[in-house]
Amino acid sequence: MAGLYIHIPFCASRCIYCGFYSSTLSELRGRYVDALCREMEMRRNYCSEPIGTIYLGGGTPSQLSQEEVEKLFYYINKVFDVAADAEVTMEMNPDDVTALANLQAYTQGLTRVSMGAQTFADERLQFLHRRHSARQVGEAVEKLRGVGINNISVDLMFGFPGETLKDWQADIQQALALEVEHISAYSLMFEEGTPLYRMLEQGTVKEIDEELSLQMYELLIDSLTAAGYEHYEISNFARKGFRSRHNSSYWQQIPYLGIGAAAHSFNIESRQWNVADIRQYIQAIEKGEVPAESEKLDADTRYDDLVTTALRTREGIDINKLETKYRDYLLANAQPYLDNGKLALEGSRLHLTRQGLYVSDMIMSDLMEA
Repeated sequence: MAGLYIHIPFCASRCIYCGFYSSTLSELRGRYVDALCREMEMRRNYCSEPIGTIYLGGGTPSQLSQEEVEKLFYYINKVFDVAADAEVTMEMNPDDVTALANLQAYTQGLTRVSMGAQTFADERLQFLHRRHSARQVGEAVEKLRGVGINNISVDLMFGFPGETLKDWQADIQQALALEVEHISAYSLMFEEGTPLYRMLEQGTVKEIDEELSLQMYELLIDSLTAAGYEHYEISNFARKGFRSRHNSSYWQQIPYLGIGAAAHSFNIESRQWNVADIRQYIQAIEKGEVPAESEKLDADTRYDDLVTTALRTREGIDINKLETKYRDYLLANAQPYLDNGKLALEGSRLHLTRQGLYVSDMIMSDLMEA
């Protein structure tokens, strides 16, 4: 089964931390959706397998009208062989959910909704320039349950300037109280080019202490696993049976097709990425051209990709699936971490231990081809 990702870059306003490609040019929405449908037709043969997962990400996909969403799904089902049990996820903002008059119709065909809660403190939401309030997250979950969405994921952030361990604990508890099936949690990143990064450069905000960030991550793991969530990837936790199948395909090197401006595709042999500009994207597609660059993947690159994806997961890397030279290289470089308990080898699976999670970037770097 392959994955299908559709990038919806439109946002009503930009959050100060976001490094993903997005735009406030809502007047281009209609032409953009038409271009997405045309690109699907142009690239229908990119993946030879049926579509097992569909993910509408952004940006803010819930900025689309019901008619635009219906058009996209009409073309998805017209162009592709979609599995009957496909996981179909859409990212939605809590305030968009609460504002929709006919949520039942809007979510028709979805099996999963992912919402960016980020925090349950209104002052931190305002700091991020998020549009929703803390109260709206709970209201959105309740409303989604009411229309039959029984697979809900929420995103959380920790490491805000001035945030305390007690503040973070309160956010975790409020997330748990929602009883959602999936929680993703990330440290606030100061990505170059974002307003937040400029604030850091100007000295108006400070990053939190590294030791405090580590304590927050430990609290996250302890709290969510105690509540019955499986810690199946560095930043992701799920109730049994509710792992994100789409995101898991990225970590397992399953082929996927990315449609839209800035979308990436992968078919084992190569990677492809579309231009990160809505106007250029639309103009090219309207001329019958896909505005993309591509990279052929050699064996060394595929090995490095495996290290940086599979090792993020609870199961880790199946060394039996590696060619002899890569298996030998991997085990030789992993030995120091096996010795100090940051990696473990169980059967044919090499994976990070709890201690290894805290230095995962360093471990992955050391296991990659020099």
